[in-house]
Amino acid sequence: MIHIEQLHKKFGKNKVLKGVDLDINSKGIIAILGPNGSGKTTLIKSILGMVIPDSGVLSVNGTSIKKNSQYRDQIDYLPQIANFPANLKVKELIAMIKDLRNRPGEDHRLIQLFKLEPFLSKKLGNLSGGTKQKVNLVLALMFDSPIIILDEPTTGLDPIALIHLKELISEEKVKGKTILITSHIMSFVEEMADEIVFLLEGKVYFKGNIGALKSQTETTNFEQAIANLLTQENA
Repeated sequence: MIHIEQLHKKFGKNKVLKGVDLDINSKGIIAILGPNGSGKTTLIKSILGMVIPDSGVLSVNGTSIKKNSQYRDQIDYLPQIANFPANLKVKELIAMIKDLRNRPGEDHRLIQLFKLEPFLSKKLGNLSGGTKQKVNLVLALMFDSPIIILDEPTTGLDPIALIHLKELISEEKVKGKTILITSHIMSFVEEMADEIVFLLEGKVYFKGNIGALKSQTETTNFEQAIANLLTQENA
């Protein structure tokens, strides 16, 4: 579904992606992990067409994304930081996103699930960080696209909202979608992910399921397994 071959990207003298090779063909939940500066955000933004790689091949469903914006209709995206217009009301933002994507969007259930009804007429600049994240999730999940990319989706969520998020992600998985997530919350990743892609210094250092990761790093603890990956690289 997503094919990446020898992807390179640098910003000035800083080489962020250094020949990334990655195929994501399976349905389910794939966690893209790595320390700060490993290239996770640049890789995601390259898939979305928000960053133009210096070289390499990147295709979605067999079609190169170069000079092709239509493939983005197949992707729903949750950015890590929700930078919304402060003077816009929540209901106005939802309507605007529907209009931009020219799709109806199933937002009513999500609004009820995250209990956003009292905030629909409030301006986004007056909302708390957690409420903004709930709005962010509505915008990302109200369309029925085959690929979902969630960048730090748990940020600012209360325990009840987190439970609902996990349920929603599981529902999308059952529908046969490909879901990419990034998170610094290892317990969330361990609970949700079917596969791990670990980036280190701009390259894919590990790709496989959690069982294979624990086996490779000779530990039964997921967080320790991630730490051991870094130890192995620095050894």
